[in-house]
Amino acid sequence: MPARRSKPKPRAKKPRRVSDSLTVSVLQSTLESTADGILVVDDEGRIVSHNRRFEEMWRLSAQQIAASDSPALIAHVQDQLVNPDAFVAGIRQRYADPESDSFDILNFKDGRILERYSLPLRVDGHVVGRVWSFRDVTARRRAECVQEAVYRISHTAHMVDNLQELLGAIHEIVGELMPAKNFYVSLYDAEHDRLEFPYFVDEYDTARDIPPRKLRKGLTEYVLRTGRPLLATPEVYEDLVAAGEAELIGTPSIDWLGVPLKVKDRTIGVVVTQTYSQGVRYGESERDILTFVSSQMAMAIERKRVEDAWREQSELLQRIVDNIPVMLVFLDEQGRIQWGNREWTRTLGYDIAEARERDLFAELYPDPGEQRRLRDSIGAPVGQWTDFRTRTRHGTVLDTIWANAPLTGGGWLAIGMDVSERRRAEERYRSFIAQSSEGVSRLEVEPPVPLKLPEEEQVDRVYAGARIAECNDAMARMYGFKEARDLVGTRLADLHNVNDPTNREQIRSFIRAGYRVSNSETREHDRDGRPRVFLNNVVGFIEDGHLVRVWGTQRDVTDQRHLEEQFRQSQKMEAVGQLAGGIAHDFNNLLTAILGNTQLLLRELPPGDSKRGDVEEIRKASERAASLTRQLLAYSRRQMLQPVVLDLNVVVAEMDKLLRRLIGEHIALVTVLAPDLGRVKADPNQLEQVIVNLAVNARDAMPEGGKLTIETANVDLDEVFAQAHLGSVPGAYAMLAVTDTGSGMDATVRAHLFEPFFTTKEVGKGTGLGLATVYGIVKQSDGYISVYSEPGHGSSFKIYLPRIATPARAAAGPQKGGPARGTETVLVVEDEPAVLSLSRRALEAQGYVVLAASDAAAALRVVERHGGMIHLLLTDVVMPGLSGRELADQLAGQRPGIRVLYMSGYPGDAVVQHGTLPSGSAFLQKPFSPDGLARKVRDVLDA
Repeated sequence: MPARRSKPKPRAKKPRRVSDSLTVSVLQSTLESTADGILVVDDEGRIVSHNRRFEEMWRLSAQQIAASDSPALIAHVQDQLVNPDAFVAGIRQRYADPESDSFDILNFKDGRILERYSLPLRVDGHVVGRVWSFRDVTARRRAECVQEAVYRISHTAHMVDNLQELLGAIHEIVGELMPAKNFYVSLYDAEHDRLEFPYFVDEYDTARDIPPRKLRKGLTEYVLRTGRPLLATPEVYEDLVAAGEAELIGTPSIDWLGVPLKVKDRTIGVVVTQTYSQGVRYGESERDILTFVSSQMAMAIERKRVEDAWREQSELLQRIVDNIPVMLVFLDEQGRIQWGNREWTRTLGYDIAEARERDLFAELYPDPGEQRRLRDSIGAPVGQWTDFRTRTRHGTVLDTIWANAPLTGGGWLAIGMDVSERRRAEERYRSFIAQSSEGVSRLEVEPPVPLKLPEEEQVDRVYAGARIAECNDAMARMYGFKEARDLVGTRLADLHNVNDPTNREQIRSFIRAGYRVSNSETREHDRDGRPRVFLNNVVGFIEDGHLVRVWGTQRDVTDQRHLEEQFRQSQKMEAVGQLAGGIAHDFNNLLTAILGNTQLLLRELPPGDSKRGDVEEIRKASERAASLTRQLLAYSRRQMLQPVVLDLNVVVAEMDKLLRRLIGEHIALVTVLAPDLGRVKADPNQLEQVIVNLAVNARDAMPEGGKLTIETANVDLDEVFAQAHLGSVPGAYAMLAVTDTGSGMDATVRAHLFEPFFTTKEVGKGTGLGLATVYGIVKQSDGYISVYSEPGHGSSFKIYLPRIATPARAAAGPQKGGPARGTETVLVVEDEPAVLSLSRRALEAQGYVVLAASDAAAALRVVERHGGMIHLLLTDVVMPGLSGRELADQLAGQRPGIRVLYMSGYPGDAVVQHGTLPSGSAFLQKPFSPDGLARKVRDVLDA
């Protein structure tokens, strides 16, 4: 029998609890293994489950997730998102429609990108909650964005108009890939070795226009130098600074990211982005992104820079063509006009369309001969200009010049200029030259002088070959000709004194200065042989290494140089006068002591004493010396004058007998006196001295006899006379002329005539002070003296004294008898010990009480100690410390009513400058005698 098959035993069933636990474990493992972040919530939004990936994505701890309703949790989630409001709105929409599913993109502030999926959770067909799935697509999306950014940068480079717009667009594109709020591009200028910043945006350094700067040790320069990207975190920056590789430039940032911009193996600049906030940090991802797009940025920037440079150059050329004041015209190979610039249209009045439609040459040049000449000029050598008379559309005829140049593609470029105004200006210039008061000339040098010749040979050849080819009438008149044509053709050597070293040196200076010279003087002569001095400005023209032509201007300065010589002579006389005055002043102090002591000694010696003769000789010698000092003071204009209103005719008449005895019987004296002669104000004694000195000078010039004429007249000097005679002043004068028929003087003698101690007489026959004294007295009397003399024709001295309307007064006669005595107290202040001693002795001998002091300070101390009255201050004018005038001013306040008498070898500053003392002052001129001193003191006390 077949065996019976037994039934299989049923498998034992696991308990239900164990089965569910296994399922949950598998599901949990699956949940933790997925790359997505998973969040499961119930229908009220409470968290039921989540995986670890979810915690990592949202940077949440298990404790934070456990408090699912905590406001802190919600705030933490929202703070991470770029758009938290959209995030919350999406959640609310899902809970408002539990059956719906959704998908959206979440952008995080740190640059991460998550895809968010949401599906309803169903159990037995019922929605009991919701499953949220989050997938990190940052890398994928960034790669896509970077690729898109590279494309957009390339595309933008072709679309924008300039580099600035390109860099702004690149900033926007980079900002979509990574945080780039603070962004700039720096380009290296190799020509100037500096950095330029064509684009700069920064939240702290807000200036948009950053000036170029020389290379320093900034981070930008570090990237440029190394050619490698740099992510400078605070730690990296500190290391670079410590190594001396970098220094802070601008506002310090937290993270600084710079990438070189390279075109092939050449670094053209650096692109930089930086952050100032701890919430925004850079890492390798941002560095890689910026590095990846930098190559495309560099190519786009370089392309745009080239385009900008080309466009700027094109625009510049176009602006030049449109605005250049030159007519430009394109001609085809048949000579037809194809194009013209704005200046062509503006000048001639035609547009290009008309030029292309018909032949304009017939309208521009109606004369057939002119048309032929124009067409013949097309194809002329480059740079050759041809003159034309061109008729505009409006009928105006212009002076034009044209040249042309061949074009590479065939045809010609014609270049023209309207020179009508230039031609008119040339005519005006020639008219100006013709009417100019300065001489203008053009000299042609034939044959031309080679510049390589030795200097002296060049000078000789200039003189030999230079002729006046053109000049104006003013220059011709300088040489004594009427018109320019009379001078044209004259050789330079016929005008210059070629043997004058000054003239040859002027030509040498012209050569050494590169064949030009300014304000150079030459000594020449006119057609009559009279010497002239010219001030020249000349420029030589060089062609092929030869001097071929000289243009120049010249001014006649003969009269000016003559006046300058007169002025120098006047200055020399003034300097000598100051020296003579100083000597006379010091000598007067010595003479005062000698003469005073001599007089005192004579008083003490009885009549008949054998010593009186010797003392008398000392006195006479001292008086002769005093006379010499008076002459020196007269020359230096420092003597004390006592001017009165007088009649020159009276002075001459009263001297008639004296002069006749003085000149001798062999000389005839003739006086010609004007009956209506005006009055003058002068010192009569000094005028007598002037006449005597001139008469003696005339007598010595006529040893064999002759005639001496003294003449007076009223004379009015005008501006012309004053300009020609340095030192004279226009006005009304009384003239005194002293003329002789003697031997006369040459120019050399006349140049030194009034200098002290200058004489042409034999040794011992004259002091040389006679005419110097005359000069000084006339000048101090505000007059002017001139002399005219020629050898063999005598001399004439003319003295001009200012006329006044005041009638003449009779001069006071000299005092006679001895000085009156007195008992008053006199304070004598004198820094010269001998004069101080003499003054004290002389006054004490007349009964006065004398207080003596050697300077003003000592005098003030004497006054302070003296309790009694002081009637008179007798003081020297010039002393160490306070002057006599200053001492008198101080004592006037301390001793009201004190009288003051000044004394000096010259009468102090006021006397030196004006010839008189301040009004009301008394003055005693040194040297003086004891009697003269006593008499003057008595006069002042009794006044």
